[in-house]
Amino acid sequence: MARRRRKVVGGLTLAVGSVAGSALIFKRKRERNASRADLYFEDGSMLSLSQGAPEADRLLPLAAEALAATGR
Repeated sequence: MARRRRKVVGGLTLAVGSVAGSALIFKRKRERNASRADLYFEDGSMLSLSQGAPEADRLLPLAAEALAATGR
């Protein structure tokens, strides 16, 4: 009985770990592919605007247009 229970617990642990790992990979991939605008200032500071922020929603279409004009 104890041996069977260890197998079941081990199998469940493996399944939960696999699902958690897959979810983490999916989340990182989605975040990596999200559009954002990085603004660099003369004083060396930087501001990153993620997609969905009101400022980014105005800036991202302009940035995409500028990149398209350069052939990127």
